[in-house]
Amino acid sequence: MITDPAFEVSPWSLRESELNLDLLPQSESVFALSNGHIGWRGNLDEGEPNGLPGTYLNGLHELHPLPYAEAGYGYPESGQTVINVTNGKLIRLLVDDEPFDLRYGTVRRHERELDLRAGVLRRVCEWVSPAGRAVRVVSTRMVSFQQRAVAAIAYEVEPLDDEVRVVLQSELAANEEVPYSPGDPRVSAALQSPLRPEEHSAAGTRLRLVHSTTRSRLRLAVAADHRIEGPDTTQVSADSGDDVSRLTVTSVLPAGRRLRLEKYVAYGWSATRSLPALRDQADAALVGARDTGWQGLLDQQRAYLDDFWERADVEVDGDTEIQQAVRFALFHVLQVGARAEERAIPAKGLTGSGYDGHTFWDAETFVLPLLSFTAPRAAAEVLRWRYNMLPAAQDRARQLGLAGAAFPWRTINGDEASGYWPAGTAAFHINADIAHAVVRYVATTGDEVFERDTGLELLVETARLWRSLGHHDHAGAFHIDGVTGPDEYSAISDDNAFTNLMAQANLTAAADAAEKHPRHAAALGVSDEETAAWRDAAAAMTLPYNADLGVHEQSAGYTKHQAWDFAGTPEDHFPLMLHYPYFDLYRKQVVKQADLVLAMYLCGHAFTHEQKARNFAYYEPLTVRDSSLSAYCQSVIASEVGHLQLAYDYLGESAMIDLEDLENNARDGLHIAALAGTWTALVAGFGGMRIVDGGSISFAPRLPEALSRIAFRLLFRGRRLRVEVGSKTATYTLAAGEPLEIRHYDQPVKLSTERPVVRDLPEVNHRPAPAQPPGRTPLHRPHHLK
Repeated sequence: MITDPAFEVSPWSLRESELNLDLLPQSESVFALSNGHIGWRGNLDEGEPNGLPGTYLNGLHELHPLPYAEAGYGYPESGQTVINVTNGKLIRLLVDDEPFDLRYGTVRRHERELDLRAGVLRRVCEWVSPAGRAVRVVSTRMVSFQQRAVAAIAYEVEPLDDEVRVVLQSELAANEEVPYSPGDPRVSAALQSPLRPEEHSAAGTRLRLVHSTTRSRLRLAVAADHRIEGPDTTQVSADSGDDVSRLTVTSVLPAGRRLRLEKYVAYGWSATRSLPALRDQADAALVGARDTGWQGLLDQQRAYLDDFWERADVEVDGDTEIQQAVRFALFHVLQVGARAEERAIPAKGLTGSGYDGHTFWDAETFVLPLLSFTAPRAAAEVLRWRYNMLPAAQDRARQLGLAGAAFPWRTINGDEASGYWPAGTAAFHINADIAHAVVRYVATTGDEVFERDTGLELLVETARLWRSLGHHDHAGAFHIDGVTGPDEYSAISDDNAFTNLMAQANLTAAADAAEKHPRHAAALGVSDEETAAWRDAAAAMTLPYNADLGVHEQSAGYTKHQAWDFAGTPEDHFPLMLHYPYFDLYRKQVVKQADLVLAMYLCGHAFTHEQKARNFAYYEPLTVRDSSLSAYCQSVIASEVGHLQLAYDYLGESAMIDLEDLENNARDGLHIAALAGTWTALVAGFGGMRIVDGGSISFAPRLPEALSRIAFRLLFRGRRLRVEVGSKTATYTLAAGEPLEIRHYDQPVKLSTERPVVRDLPEVNHRPAPAQPPGRTPLHRPHHLK
């Protein structure tokens, strides 16, 4: 997309200078607005044409059956799918009875801009109707960060030549027709008119619709109010039905005279509140928005984002595309987490319906690190959602004959929604990913209240699962067999290195937390004997290693598998999962996404520097990156072991995943985890940031030749830090907070707010770059710059 001439590279915005209908579905995703509670895709105000209509409320879903040709014990029975809820974006325009539709007439000008500092989507269009009447339409759209339930639009229409009669129809519309995937008729059935009408009204300038879902039994209320500025002859009327509530504004506009409509929309949903209570909730939010007013909402939005950028901005000198991309990524990750408030982070955020709106392990592993350092309250809220889902995870563990909790591979409501059992049942590493996120959040924030009241039970219940899932052999070594790790081209493996190392950390963290909070641990039934068993298992954890090759194995025996025939694989047969049976993939050495490499980043203490270099060189030629989750962690480890150009190339792939639609599926939403990985590749890769010793922060920065400087801001234990990395030095600044000791290449550095500290960078030991599978080498970044 960004390579299309219509899109400009700008450090603080994403700007489209003309409308390309062929890119409309992708642009709807990149121009989406959200606050973690409400999601509005970047559909045109008039609703048509569109690629995928999209209005989402985080967590609001419908259920559908998961039938099996051959059912098995423990298979999930019900799937969950995010639904397109009541659309409050719609403002239709008629110009002398001609519908404003960009497929007809003449478009003289069409510009859209996602402003990353103001947090709004702006649009300017000059259009000549088939009858020759010219108008200018200007709109600005927002989803409020400050007022969680509120979204708003300012819409203006102005004649450019002669007097025209205009009609605006501002609507709330439910059960819009959406395109269905022919691959799964069960999902299509769930999405076919998923909202059941319960109440509708239209009076004065106010509109309201109340609906509920049939299977999931969730209720939704949406209300809208308006302010109108126009000629004295302007007329207003309203009407409503089951699925549409409409305000109609009619006016005759002389040339140069504008008709302005401000639209305030409030959403609320609940599984328990009554219709009157939910209706009142939406109405109350609407009153707050109207009292604040349009300019007040703009001011609140800018203030919120000013504070965010002050603590989270990343500056990149030497690559204007990466500079734009990392801010675009930060903005969209903030949008999905800012006001989620005990809700999940879906894989596509609230930008589209991809992956059925499910959350996966990538929320804790890829997204929460960024939020922990830039918006820690949002990270805590996601983990509280996992805590609230503990009863379902405990039920799932009992169903599988295990102790503790078994968190779902993919879900919306806490129940497992994957009918593919090698992932839905065997990918137990999700437990350790959640535990790792708890430990990282506490280490980053020092939030001991969260650790005691929320984190402790998550750590305890996940540790109990590992102790019951694994076993000690006759020699005392601890093994975890028959699991699926991050690499989905390997399944039901014994001693997956990533799973074992993350489980080891989980067991140790649970024992430490229980000993730190003995009274609360005792209330959970934790005994000294149990914590001792956790520590024994952690100390005896197996880490597969092939001494002949001098590399760690992704899982036991993995390096003895037959190598995949890359030479005989046509380039158009990637991703492999769409062209080869999983059975064939599972028994070969081929890696969908970084697995052991990810372990070397998250559990770096378990490997020496030389082991990391050898492991990376071994697995790089096997890794095809058929997953958007791979490139960023390959970038981090490539940077650490001295392949800076390769790290830079992988940074580019992660950063441009949606802006260039590298996966060919940006139409159904953005890749939130890959966007978060852009930040990680810069901060943990080229910045070398790590959490060490249970609560200290260290940096080992290094830059590729193409970048002359990066600078990033973050929060750490109540302090605001700024790190600036040049070609020869790194500058550490404590912008606010108590004095802090950090580490620079293992050397202590004491920081205070009095003055920055400058340290020299050591020479990088460059290594020969390893090869990638044929046709899977990332684009060489300097050749791709604009």
